[in-house]
Parts: sequence; structure tokens; C-alpha cells
Amino acid sequence: MDVRIQRPMSKQPMPAHAKRVFKGRIFDVYQWEQKMFDGSTEIFEKLKRPDTVVVFPILPDGRIILTEQEQPGKEPFIGATGGRVDDGEGILEAAKRELLEESGYEAEKYILWDAQQPVGKIEWAIYVFIAKGLKKVAEMNLDPGERITLKPVTFDEFLNIYENDKFAEKAVMFKLLEAKVHPDKEAELRRLFSPEF
Repeated sequence: MDVRIQRPMSKQPMPAHAKRVFKGRIFDVYQWEQKMFDGSTEIFEKLKRPDTVVVFPILPDGRIILTEQEQPGKEPFIGATGGRVDDGEGILEAAKRELLEESGYEAEKYILWDAQQPVGKIEWAIYVFIAKGLKKVAEMNLDPGERITLKPVTFDEFLNIYENDKFAEKAVMFKLLEAKVHPDKEAELRRLFSPEF
């Protein structure tokens, strides 16, 4: 993991003595004995999966690149560039790779906007970045199970994207709603999402 990027704590940490009882392609299942309040024990269980990165790239004109995506077996959705962190890959390294693969852009600066473990029963962190100083260096290099169209939007359109049922980036929903309710939070978000570093 990148030295400067701290992994967020789970709301329900998995104990060190938990044992993996199933290894899947994405999800592993861990179990452990947990002492209950009455002194009895129960078997507790938790899933573990690779962490993910989400990247909101900002064009020099201030528009934010969103994506319209299709994946097999899933309804079309609107999101950001991003995906799974590969085994042994650093968090920032994964963000750079996903941005390049899904948009063809590289960025001069990455700002960690948010990091959280959203689900107590899954050991899984989501790291959300803002990427500035974009430069188009390649064509998109998508996985076989991805269809992606880039959808640049203005800041105001981005701020209201939570109203769209197809917006999939639930990790940032609260921050967008907070900015809609509090003018100081909106001003702070506008500064953060400006193309200037």
C-alpha cells in the first residue's frame, strides 16, 4: 500500500485469528468464534474482497469526466473511472492505471478526496481521488466486460448527479448532498474540483 495513504478502518474489524473458509475469484469468506454477552460463543462471518479506487478526472476547462458504463449482467450506470486494486499494487498506482485504461488520460496531480469501508460485513475499502492536470496520452484500453463512454459534465451538473438513479458512486453521495445543503461546503467543493491545483 502507498505509504501516505492510510487504509480506513472497518466499522466491524475482522480479528487476526479469523480463518479463510472459502476463496472465490473476488470474494473470500472468513469465519471466527465470537464470544457473546452471555458467555456463549457463535461463529461470525465476514467477506473480504480487493479494495477499489474511484477517480474523478477534471479537464482543463473545468468539466468533470463521468462515465456511462455497461457491464454484463448489470443495468447501465453512470460513474467515475476506477476499479479493483490488483494484488500487490499500490492505491495511487491503481488509480493512475484505472484512469489511463478507462479514459486514455494521465494526470499531473491526484488528490485523495475520501477513503472509507462502506459495509461492516465486507473487508473492502474505497479510495476516491480527484485527478487534475489531464493529458490525453492513449486510447481507452477496456476490459472485455466493459463498455464505457466518457461523459464530461459541468460542476453544477456533477453537484446534482445524485438525483440520477443511474449514478453508481454511492461513496460520494453524502458529500454531494452536504454541498447542496451547506453553501460553505459547496464553495469548498467548487475549489476542490476547480482545474487549478
